Amino acid sequence: MTTVRDWTLRRRVVTLLTVVAVLLLGLAAGEVALAAKNRSHIDAILNKTGPLRVQAQELLNALLDQETAVRGYAVSGNPADLAPYDAGRKREQDLVASMQRLVGDYPELREEIRVVEQRAEVWRQTVAVPVVTTTDQNGTTAGQALITDEAREQFDEVRGAVDHLQEVIFEARQRSAEDVQRTSNLLVVLLIVAVGVVIIAGTLMLVSLDKMVIRPLTGLADQVREVAEGDYQHGIAGSGPPEFVRLAEDVDAMRRKIAKDLAEVREARERIEWVNSQLQKQAEELTRSNRDLEQFAYVASHDLQEPLRKVASFCQLLQRRYSGQLDERADQYIAFAVDGAQRMQRLINDLLAFSRIGRLTTGFTEVDMNKVMGDVAGQTEAARQYADAELTWDELPVIRGEEPLLTNLLANLVSNSIKFRRPDVPAKVHISARLVGDEWEISCHDNGIGIEPEFADKIFVIFQRLHAKDAYPGTGIGLAIVKKIVEYHGGRVWVDTDTEEGTAIRFTLPALPEDVESAAAAPDEPADEPATGEAGTGDDKKAGTGTPAQAGGRVDETDATDGPERAPEGGRTGDMRETVG
Repeated sequence: MTTVRDWTLRRRVVTLLTVVAVLLLGLAAGEVALAAKNRSHIDAILNKTGPLRVQAQELLNALLDQETAVRGYAVSGNPADLAPYDAGRKREQDLVASMQRLVGDYPELREEIRVVEQRAEVWRQTVAVPVVTTTDQNGTTAGQALITDEAREQFDEVRGAVDHLQEVIFEARQRSAEDVQRTSNLLVVLLIVAVGVVIIAGTLMLVSLDKMVIRPLTGLADQVREVAEGDYQHGIAGSGPPEFVRLAEDVDAMRRKIAKDLAEVREARERIEWVNSQLQKQAEELTRSNRDLEQFAYVASHDLQEPLRKVASFCQLLQRRYSGQLDERADQYIAFAVDGAQRMQRLINDLLAFSRIGRLTTGFTEVDMNKVMGDVAGQTEAARQYADAELTWDELPVIRGEEPLLTNLLANLVSNSIKFRRPDVPAKVHISARLVGDEWEISCHDNGIGIEPEFADKIFVIFQRLHAKDAYPGTGIGLAIVKKIVEYHGGRVWVDTDTEEGTAIRFTLPALPEDVESAAAAPDEPADEPATGEAGTGDDKKAGTGTPAQAGGRVDETDATDGPERAPEGGRTGDMRETVG
């Protein structure tokens, strides 16, 4: 047979809570019943006896109006003086009907109302109607003769019946008020009892928790603390409910396991520390190696410039001095040498530019992208004149970044769009921006040759070329530089392959907090119309609309350093158009 000592903590707590819940539920049921009675008594005061008192007074006023009207008609003989009499009778009937609806729980009031009606009807039949009839037939003198002391006594009886009705109504109201007070007192008593039950139950709960939970746990915690301080041989014993005893046994088993594995852990820690020291040495060596490689690449690229310049210079001298004096094949060989030296110089310059991104930094500042586009327009002016290209852009935002890198980024994209134009179709390049979340999404859209979707990811790989160098010159580093600049500024770049014509290269840059806040504060306001302006030379055309360009893609391997001398044949010089949207 189990005793209370063998009960689990759950069983003890559930038993105590069940007893408290039963007591509280009983008290709550009693309070609900008393509250219902109290509400009915209050309803009787507010919605029955109160209105009955008011209506009884109005009934007396209606009867007084009738009596006054009859006396006035007997004096004046004017039929207009009987209007209050008729109105009083109508008001009396309405009031009696309303009071009859309210006295359902008060039979004594129903009887009193009946007595008032009987006496009022007797007064009308014995006094009011004869006075009105006599006055109509025999004149006011005869009518006044009927208003005697006996007639007044009869109306006084009516008035007395109404007064008695009011006394009975007041007594009923007093009884209801006493009932309200009695039930309210009982409710207060029940609430005090409920509070006492809660206090007693809380006290018992605190005492029980201290005895059954806090003390056993405190003792167990003290023993665990001794083990945690390093005494792994200290045995742990539990007390209290069965759960805590089993918990102490499990903790002691864990202590024994920890003590058993401690030697292995210490040995493993020594091995790990040795491995970490080796890794740290390798990391330091790798850092030095990377720094040496960067320095080597930088110095080597500069050292390569001198022999390349000599090769290119002397090949160009051979080309200018002996052009036409040697055979055709010799001229071709010289041209190959000049072209190879120039391409090697461009490749080294592009590699240098690629390696400098993120390494040689001037720090982020607020950059007006409209000013950057003005610089880009100046840098690409010769290429646009050569290709009869049109460059337009919408109103662009202000972002945080490095202005030289952002200029290089947009110059690469614009030059790329001009290079990969369609034959016999004037090139058009449009730059636009829109706020997407907390980023600016900037698009470079052109009407060029486009790109197949399967090549959209390859064009950002360094040295990746999808055309022969004779078809489209370049080093294949341009878009790799674009990607590295965008990622250095915390954005991403991609080719939108859903465009119907040409190519749309999109990239994101983090927006300034004030731009995000202003956009969130006015989400339904229409976008500002882009301001139009003119720059460059030639007949300017308005091209900006303030909306993002349609997406697209294009095979790309150009860089911003390609000049008009490397543009494909078929372009023409002049008629360069440039518009600020």
